[in-house]
Amino acid sequence: MKQAVLTGLFLLGSIAVYAQKIDLQQMLAKGNILEVPGSEVKNMSDADKRGITAKNNLWLKGIDFSYGTIEVDIRGRNEFLHSFPGIAFHASDTSRAYDLVYFRPFNFRSTDPVRRTWSVQYSSGPEYDYENLRKEHKGEFESEILPNPKPEDWIHARIVIGKDSIKVYVNGMDKPSLVTRVLHNRDKGMIGLWLDYTTADFANLSITKGH
Repeated sequence: MKQAVLTGLFLLGSIAVYAQKIDLQQMLAKGNILEVPGSEVKNMSDADKRGITAKNNLWLKGIDFSYGTIEVDIRGRNEFLHSFPGIAFHASDTSRAYDLVYFRPFNFRSTDPVRRTWSVQYSSGPEYDYENLRKEHKGEFESEILPNPKPEDWIHARIVIGKDSIKVYVNGMDKPSLVTRVLHNRDKGMIGLWLDYTTADFANLSITKGH
């Protein structure tokens, strides 16, 4: 794919693993980022972070993802109920049919211990939104991040997506911040930068596909 820089190909027995570094600024310049109504996007640079600032959801054209690992640097906003940055995957449309891992930075260091357990969330649309999951499966699909990041700081997210499980590692920790079972039987689809009408920064996106 022209918009993705291939950084590695590893052969493990009969399993091929493709590692790609995605240049979001290059994708934006070439028109390979699909905006939806209400989206805004522009280039952003901050020290070693070179990427984009986005408002509302964006979708990456020409990248089809099944299983593997998605890594990205994300900087949300410390604004109560106004920051929900994350990664959508296995999308069959850009409306509601996709799986999602996202963060609530305003909860990272809340003085309320319950709110801290709502720092990282997995959900799967359209059937399994956070409200239904929190009501029917309390504590299973969202979790605190330890050590607690600062809400206004960059975080590095590594999302490992398998056929049966989702694991989310934050800031290089060996222990995942969230481990959940997969809620939907979709096994491939588009990848998106998810914001739900809020604003955040994304940089250093890479995708490792396992087949």
